[in-house]
Amino acid sequence: MSQLPVDTQAGAIHLVGGEKGGVGKSLLSRLLAQYMIDRGIPFTGFDTDRSHGALLRFYADYASPALVDNFAALDAIVESALAEPGRRVLVDLAAQTHEPLARWMDESGVLDLAAEAGVAVQYWHVMDAGRDSVDLLARLLDRFGDRLRYVLVLNQLRGDDFSQLERSGQLARAQALGARTMALKHLQDVVLRKIDAADASFWSARTASSSEGARLGLLERQRLRVWLAHVEGEFERLGV
Repeated sequence: MSQLPVDTQAGAIHLVGGEKGGVGKSLLSRLLAQYMIDRGIPFTGFDTDRSHGALLRFYADYASPALVDNFAALDAIVESALAEPGRRVLVDLAAQTHEPLARWMDESGVLDLAAEAGVAVQYWHVMDAGRDSVDLLARLLDRFGDRLRYVLVLNQLRGDDFSQLERSGQLARAQALGARTMALKHLQDVVLRKIDAADASFWSARTASSSEGARLGLLERQRLRVWLAHVEGEFERLGV
């Protein structure tokens, strides 16, 4: 089974998950937000992290909080996607949100409604190189099967040996369901730390002078630009 990239003329819901804390979900959500801003793609962001949501922190003009244990709050995700043709909805899923999200989707018939409206639902499963991420992928596939579009995001900032994923059989299983993969390449840790410490968006970190914002050095800023260009190329290939 193969899946085409998201139709650029239709709406789409992008769920960024992985269930495990610290795996890089919020980083990917920020990158997706910046990509859509740069390209003028209309989108609405929802942040499910009650304590330190990254979308609310770095892209507050585009994001609202969403409580995963509140059906009315989650309903707004689908309603936003249906309200305007071509609008994207970006949802940064906090750790330990799989069960309430799945229950809402099943009891509300979310995937059937989205399919009828021509709205794609794409799940970005962010993974580190550990066994936990493989087990959580298996759990995700068990629950949703071929009802979701999947992108497996191999986050090399959290390790670059994904042989456990390959040996487990879960990669082949996901690909048989149409899943595609994306490598989130390594970036020098100090660059990300400086960006986060300054509460800077990727746009400002990439463009501001060294005396402003993230205070990146000349080559640090250049490494960031190279890294972002690769990420943007992957989003282009996968369809956002």
